[in-house]
Amino acid sequence: MRVAKYLRLSNEDLFNKDESSSIVNQRLLIDSYIQRSEELIGCKTEEFIDDGFTGTNMERPGIT
Repeated sequence: MRVAKYLRLSNEDLFNKDESSSIVNQRLLIDSYIQRSEELIGCKTEEFIDDGFTGTNMERPGIT
């Protein structure tokens, strides 16, 4: 089984040029959940990040 992790920019981090704290926090939360879930431990993961793109529309590289 493979697990896809989708991380999306938060509006409060819209103008941050580095990887946003929102992205960092989302990654930590998702990784923590995967590590605690018996059925997901050991699964290969793939990460999709829309850092720098707003979630208000579907024109984002991680979606298309």
